[in-house]
Amino acid sequence: MELSYKGYTVAFSDGGVEISKGETLLYFNKRPLYAYVKTALAITEFYDAPYQAVEEADNGIAAKGVLKLPTGSELCMIDIYEIVEDSIKITRKVRVEKASDDYGFATKISFEMAASDDIHAYNCFAPANWYRQNEFTNPDIMGYDLDCEYFWRREACYTLPMFAAQHKQTGEAICLSRWAADVGMRNLYFTESENIVDPQFTIGSIGVSKPQSKTLDYLYYGYPVRKKIDTVCEGLSIDYVYPGTDGQLPRTDRGYNVDYMMRTKTMTRVFHPMAKGFSHVYCVALYLEKYDDFYSMMRYTWRNVYKRLKEPVYQVDQKLQYENCMQSLKTLTRQYGKAWGLPFSCRLPQLDVSSVSFQFGFVGQQPGIGYQLIRYGDKYDDSEAYEKGNHIIDFWVDTAMTEVGAPNVCYNPAIEGFEPMPFWTRMIADGLENILDAYVYMRKKGEKRPKWLEFCQKAADWYVKVQNDDGSWYRAYNSNDGSMRMDSKANTISFVRFLIQLYLVTKDERYRASALKAGEWSYQNVYLNMEYRGSTCDNTDIIDNESGIYAMFGFLSLYDLTGEKKWLDALIGAADYTETWTYMWSYPMKVQWPNHPFTKNSFSGQSPVTIGGGGGDMYMAACAYIYYRLYIITQDIHYRDYAEFIHNNTRQANDVDGSFGYDLPGLSHEGGRFSSQVFTSHYHWLPWVTYVEIDPTSRLYDTFGAYDIAGADKLSMEERTRRNKIYDTYAEFAD
Repeated sequence: MELSYKGYTVAFSDGGVEISKGETLLYFNKRPLYAYVKTALAITEFYDAPYQAVEEADNGIAAKGVLKLPTGSELCMIDIYEIVEDSIKITRKVRVEKASDDYGFATKISFEMAASDDIHAYNCFAPANWYRQNEFTNPDIMGYDLDCEYFWRREACYTLPMFAAQHKQTGEAICLSRWAADVGMRNLYFTESENIVDPQFTIGSIGVSKPQSKTLDYLYYGYPVRKKIDTVCEGLSIDYVYPGTDGQLPRTDRGYNVDYMMRTKTMTRVFHPMAKGFSHVYCVALYLEKYDDFYSMMRYTWRNVYKRLKEPVYQVDQKLQYENCMQSLKTLTRQYGKAWGLPFSCRLPQLDVSSVSFQFGFVGQQPGIGYQLIRYGDKYDDSEAYEKGNHIIDFWVDTAMTEVGAPNVCYNPAIEGFEPMPFWTRMIADGLENILDAYVYMRKKGEKRPKWLEFCQKAADWYVKVQNDDGSWYRAYNSNDGSMRMDSKANTISFVRFLIQLYLVTKDERYRASALKAGEWSYQNVYLNMEYRGSTCDNTDIIDNESGIYAMFGFLSLYDLTGEKKWLDALIGAADYTETWTYMWSYPMKVQWPNHPFTKNSFSGQSPVTIGGGGGDMYMAACAYIYYRLYIITQDIHYRDYAEFIHNNTRQANDVDGSFGYDLPGLSHEGGRFSSQVFTSHYHWLPWVTYVEIDPTSRLYDTFGAYDIAGADKLSMEERTRRNKIYDTYAEFAD
């Protein structure tokens, strides 16, 4: 008995299931009835058995059997396989027929990968958690240590609940994903530790595994309990485990684990109760395809799950949101001695100021807010906003430049001086771009600010001077002498857009040449090597979402400048990588603060900061404008769809109209964690939070005359295409 699917054959025989393409066996499971059992000893043993019956069912095939355990417990399983759209839908129904001396159980839908049982032979993709072989991660991230047996992660940590593995030599890929975004709320009366039984837990785990024929349970103090069992693993398999288990992860929070293997791990399991009559049902999607490379696999498996699980677009008045944000920024901006700026952080909802420190870019975005206040004050006839914006830019131009030639990046008014922070390339690029934008805005008004331009040129000249022969820059430099501080070069692309725009203003060919040279290095290393890492200045040099965003900024500016296809290819590659960091789905969670918007709104639209997280913030809002521009360039409607999603759904964390009771409307928290279904956060506001929302909104309005994507769509495509050539008028001055 078999199913045909896109050139693949799913065949059932001898109690097992095989997936072939032509004469080639790709995936199989000889004993699909598989259960993990929490025994009376509170350790996990696993058992499997073949199907005992296979028969035709409505629109598919039903395979079933009873898994009989040595203790006397029995689990009846029925798997329904059917072709739905372009995936194979597998529905598993499990019922406890007999219960003996066991506490709980979990089951696994899995397929052994016939091409190789070596994890190194595969590139894996789990959005925001695993890219290729996770080369650019920290040791405590799944996939870094490829010698583990269990590479599982709860799907609540995935921005879409999916995991794909591609055999590097053949290009064949297999993807498992949750079928529907139908997670329920778990019990909250206990804290997870080792393994628990929770009948309400409905989150699964997805990943790959190659277990030994031994149990593996890490006790709470780190000792691994290993007991030999009879069940034999056939090889490396891709798995959906329900309810979910986090696989082996390095233990980082114990000081005394040196007594056990020097470095121990954790493996947190959840089970459903082994109680007679207990049952559960879950559905997964199996998606098969062959791709030329990892990038193509990532792009199309993501889009396949995206179209099935993406949440609806959140409805928000973007004009009101923008105006409330600008009024709040104006209110928060004040003079501190000789300095002008905004607090570093304020507690919500009452906006209690908890820290005052000004950053040139990154999380502070002081010049960026200064520029936005100038623009807003001028367009909306708000003199207070306009004057405060000018004060912010003047302060940085007058005080930040160093003898080295690069600006200081963090000013503290309490000490009336700069904090000892290195020259972060990404952070400096943030501030310089916005000072240049402010200069350009004033020039177009007929007002010259020569000091602002001189400041930008001096910093640019220093970066041109220290540019490496290969076109790169280092992640950070020492502020005392300009020497290399961090030898990673992955942030090189973050400086490109500023240089290109400075070239457009000054017509100095050195800046253009430097930008193209840096772009070429970034094309070869960031784009082709998928080395999107290190843009978050308060994290280690690992994969993150902001590096993808800044790659988009840089490659789009190179394409705007030259029109060359290679830069468009790099832009599309960065865009496809970056969007995989967005939670397109959500699930219920408990929020402890009654004023928080998540008490009513979902968290879809949020994005993890660095790889392996289980939460996120609204930083993806920063690139709504460039995804919309990319849609106009490529006519790929997916980018328009995604642009609207991140422009709107990120606002679910905002008190858009003041109805949640924040002291100032429009604001949002910085970020938080929610994979445990309990929202945890510092519950504070930082300037970048609002900046990354108003920046793309202002750009969208300046280019297309609308605050939202739907409004921009009202222009003809011909007109949008004409306006999309933004560098035609960037430095168009009357004088």
